[in-house]
Amino acid sequence: MTEKATETKVEEAQTAALELAKCSDEVRSDALYAIAEAIDARRDEILEANEADVREAEELLEAGEYTQALVDRLELSPSKLESITDMVTSVAEQDDPLGTTRTARKLDEGLELYKQTVPIGVVGTIFESRPDALVQIAALALKSGNAVILKGGSEASESNRILFEIIREATTNVPDGWAQLIEARADVDALLEMDDAIDLVMPRGSSAFVSYIQDNTSIPVLGHTEGVCHVYVDSEADLEMATEIAYDAKVQYPAVCNAVETLLVHADVAEAYLPEVVGRYEQADVELRGDEATRGIVDVEAASEEDWSTEYGDLILSIRVVDSLEAALEHISTYGSKHTESIVTDDADRAATFMRSLDSASVFHNASTRFSDGYRFGLGAEVGISTGKIHARGPVGLEGLTTYQYYLEGDGQLVGTYAGADAKEFSHEEFDGSWTPGSRSE
Repeated sequence: MTEKATETKVEEAQTAALELAKCSDEVRSDALYAIAEAIDARRDEILEANEADVREAEELLEAGEYTQALVDRLELSPSKLESITDMVTSVAEQDDPLGTTRTARKLDEGLELYKQTVPIGVVGTIFESRPDALVQIAALALKSGNAVILKGGSEASESNRILFEIIREATTNVPDGWAQLIEARADVDALLEMDDAIDLVMPRGSSAFVSYIQDNTSIPVLGHTEGVCHVYVDSEADLEMATEIAYDAKVQYPAVCNAVETLLVHADVAEAYLPEVVGRYEQADVELRGDEATRGIVDVEAASEEDWSTEYGDLILSIRVVDSLEAALEHISTYGSKHTESIVTDDADRAATFMRSLDSASVFHNASTRFSDGYRFGLGAEVGISTGKIHARGPVGLEGLTTYQYYLEGDGQLVGTYAGADAKEFSHEEFDGSWTPGSRSE
């Protein structure tokens, strides 16, 4: 069968989006349950396809063309597939994000304005390495009533194809064409030019990759370019807690954007703290790079200026000793990417100062940066992390895939009644109420 052109796929998605927006939450959720069941039933096929991708990736790793972090993100396992099905089920069980009345305002008797949540429309997604991202994005798009164009990296092509096939075949109760898969680089270039048909583009990948997307489209882009996250160990920190948090933030899964890349340590606790945490890191084979003050306490490689702004995505960490809370904040503001920062301290006032002084999407107190995740936030899953300040921030779940419309319910009112010398006045009174077709509060 001849592969359909990207333009045709987008046109089908546009048609499906209008129909999907009218599907009930029950219909959309039933489709998600069907996806979870199908993935579970066909796990052997998925793992076989993924094995082919991993095998090729490992060959390119040996040739120096891929990183170990990319291979780690690419590989699926029975336990990861179980997590994927749990994620899809979790999304299905979330409250319906559509049809919520955000505000209800009476403009006059019999004239009422409702602000209603609705889908964005057609969402284009471009992501690298992780085939589980395809399922996350598709599940969130379906639950929120959006059609979705999926473009994964070539390194995961076999995995993406089987997962897309499973999703498409499992969702027969929703409009055909709501999910589309594109694969070629030329398809991406075509997609980025379709600003009249695509409502939002969400890239997930390296900073260079996301920057390329942002620079080559006029479609709104939701995403982040880098995940340079920090843990700051304050002078008032519980050092045992600080060690566990800093270790988890780097070692638990170093290949992701919410892993810590720079550890900042207050000078007052550096001599007591650094030998312990460095010992833990060395047991996990973390490559450590430190500033002059750090190297005066522990034996690590010298950090360069470039290290402070680098997203390693690997078992590499830079460490800096700072002489004050203000110095830690200055460092983060200078080198951070506005993703996720964490302070470890027993002083609530100092924690509050830290959290209010930064404009990162997520700021934590006494917790690992790895909590910056849609599933862990209770969003069901995430389509990505946004470090921008418009529309959605941090892990973007269902709410971030909705916008709103204004519905006005009237009874023959005319604008001329409210204009001129004898103009009638508006009441503009907000009230508790939800929109239903044709109804008004009285």
